[in-house]
Amino acid sequence: MRIIFMGTPDFSVPALRALVDKGHQVIAVVTQPDKPKGRGKAVQMTPVKEAAQALGIPVYQPVKVREEGFLQQLEVLAPEVIIVAAFGQILPQRLLDIPVYGCINIHASLLPKYRGAAPIQWAILDGEKETGITTMQMNAGLDTGDILEKLVVPVDDEETGGSLHDKLSAAGGKLILSTLEKLEQGLLVPVAQTEEGTCYARMLDKGMGKMDWNKGASELERMIRGLNPWPSAYTELDGKTLKIWQAKVMESEYDGEPGQVVKAEKDAFWVKTGKGSLAILSLQLEGKKRMDTGAFLRGYPVSEGIILR
Repeated sequence: MRIIFMGTPDFSVPALRALVDKGHQVIAVVTQPDKPKGRGKAVQMTPVKEAAQALGIPVYQPVKVREEGFLQQLEVLAPEVIIVAAFGQILPQRLLDIPVYGCINIHASLLPKYRGAAPIQWAILDGEKETGITTMQMNAGLDTGDILEKLVVPVDDEETGGSLHDKLSAAGGKLILSTLEKLEQGLLVPVAQTEEGTCYARMLDKGMGKMDWNKGASELERMIRGLNPWPSAYTELDGKTLKIWQAKVMESEYDGEPGQVVKAEKDAFWVKTGKGSLAILSLQLEGKKRMDTGAFLRGYPVSEGIILR
């Protein structure tokens, strides 16, 4: 099929490559404008742009997809279908109407649950046992179009936002090929979404990572995993930011206040929470590298009674 692919981050790349490898004619890629990143503020290409250039596909980077000139370019290209995967802008109705088969979105949840910007992380934060990928016929709403296909992906007990991202990204590439094959064969049966059971997966921000030790150990452990690698869960030790990368829920209750180190051993220390405690297994003190807690404690002793803020 003649396809225009719209995507921006790493998540989108496997789907683009899968389309090309399958022999689909990807006539253009649309991605967000390049932006300065890092301490040096060097301008970096988006991951999708890098992949598209390596594949020899023309790239368009409109500041706004509503721009008249850009919409006219798409109309001239005359795609049969537009595939969208984490592009980053809301598409106007005029753009949705350009392809013969409309625009199909690869969404990282089992719709109608977890509409919004961060469905991967919220599945972990909320303790879901499974999530998945949905291909959806796009309309003018926010992730409200008809469901075309779903692919279930289990959420492991030690799943992080990063590991689940990679699993769902690969699954998106697999599912879009199935959806397009059925589309060409006339076998798709779109299913309208209901409003029952929907959650809004709001965008993540750095402040979400601040650990509230009054919460229960299970909730905090999910937060540590769900916000890994970004924005990460963090607390404060001796006036310095301490990122927590891995922890284990301990049912034992200890005297003391939430945030207090109630047990310290060779390879871990336990922190009291509002319910239960957390054994801290991997961390990163401000200005230092990420390391196992055992290695950290050999150079930075943490004694019982210390309060993490």
